[in-house]
Amino acid sequence: MNQTFQNKNTQMRIRALHATLSDKERLLADFILDHPEKIIHGTINEVAEELNLADSTVFRFCKKLGYKGFQDLKISLATESTYVMKDIHEKVSKSDDEKTILEKVFHSNIKTLQDTLEVIDDKDFAGAVDIILHANKIELYGFGGSNIIAMDGYHKFIRTGLTVSAQTDSHMQLISASQLKEGDVAILISHTGHSKDILEILETVDEQNVSTICITGFTQSPLSQGADISLYTLSEETDFRSESLASRIAQLSILDALYVNVMMALEDKGKESLKYVRRAIQKKRL
Repeated sequence: MNQTFQNKNTQMRIRALHATLSDKERLLADFILDHPEKIIHGTINEVAEELNLADSTVFRFCKKLGYKGFQDLKISLATESTYVMKDIHEKVSKSDDEKTILEKVFHSNIKTLQDTLEVIDDKDFAGAVDIILHANKIELYGFGGSNIIAMDGYHKFIRTGLTVSAQTDSHMQLISASQLKEGDVAILISHTGHSKDILEILETVDEQNVSTICITGFTQSPLSQGADISLYTLSEETDFRSESLASRIAQLSILDALYVNVMMALEDKGKESLKYVRRAIQKKRL
């Protein structure tokens, strides 16, 4: 598939292929064009059942459009819808008072969380939880603004009693990556997935057969293509916040959800570890 076709949005891809489609493919193509929200909020089984098609037909059509599968198509459609629809939440104006701006920012953050929840693949998320639970060591990586997210993840996971670490310095991150071994897991955070630093970490840990989980906003980035499991965020850019800034609340929430799942799975071991943490912190309070 040529690069020009890959650069087109979903609707343009469908229209470009429409004349060459079979009857079943054309039925599915028209459904996507007329009801994108049903793709975004539905499952492959629901779509196939509504159109009386086999799941495999839907999957093959997604591949024909240049996507990895139904989930990839979903994310693409949701991203496109984000830019097509007017953002009524954070279009601030000079006439807005402080309370109005506060509400618009909050509504924008809520929408980011809702949209991200729609595009996270359940199996990938469950797989990430399982990898973390059985890892000998957990290391979190992120650069720039993403390092703040990585450190927050460290702040959460250190309460589990599992072996976890994170570094702030770029050189120390690369050094720590070089020490990971098979059986460890690296959690890589980058909104674009194109950061040279994060890709150096990915290359380093791949050489050592380390399991990798990435949190990113782009399905076709080198990071998402190279990681074992990719968890995607969906956010929109506004006048006052870049897309990468808006995505951070979703990145934090994904890490929070991973942490809670891990703690639930650890049961008494997790509760015991949390008890020790709370007892130690209590000494700092008057």
